Amino acid sequence: MWHRGRAEHLARHPVHLTFRARAGLPSLRTRRLLAVVLEVITAVAHRLDCRIVHFSVQDDHVHLIVEADDERALSAGARGFSIRVAKALNRALGRRGPVWDSRYHRRDLTTPTETRWALLYVLANWLEDHPDARGLDPCSSAAWFDGWQQRARIATPPGPPPVAPAHVWLLTTGWQKAGPLSVRARPRPPARRLRGAGAGVADDGATWIEL
Repeated sequence: MWHRGRAEHLARHPVHLTFRARAGLPSLRTRRLLAVVLEVITAVAHRLDCRIVHFSVQDDHVHLIVEADDERALSAGARGFSIRVAKALNRALGRRGPVWDSRYHRRDLTTPTETRWALLYVLANWLEDHPDARGLDPCSSAAWFDGWQQRARIATPPGPPPVAPAHVWLLTTGWQKAGPLSVRARPRPPARRLRGAGAGVADDGATWIEL
């Protein structure tokens, strides 16, 4: 990602953050490294000015959906998270040096459709690499998400959740305008981001096919 200025953040917009690890590091989904990342998430999720509401840990990247009071809180929260995770992973691996491949990717979520897509993309992201997987991603906050169609059949893990409850309208109510999410649904982007006839390219270079 080019190191250019970012747009001003508005508190009513949740934000999808992605942190990508450098090539050559072990999978972040291994038991030891996952525990390291989860420890940091749990420690910082309930910050008053920048809250982690959802997350998923993939082999080489971490997705977060956060709420932040303003631009300064968002920047400090994202930077603090990346530094704490990098230091913790280096300690666990007995190494030094950078952990993240580049500056984090940020997408401000400004509409119900965009927010709904981001929730599914983060919570079901493992299906991109594990298309035959079933159920909820154990390396995510999916088990604490109360917007699944099948919520009554999903057991919530014991103990307090590692993430903060949502406060902004788009994450509490707005995204539900299109209905609850199915645990069998696969991540698809909002149609308005498509380009061309039947296919499109996301801001981060990902491609998809229109349904």
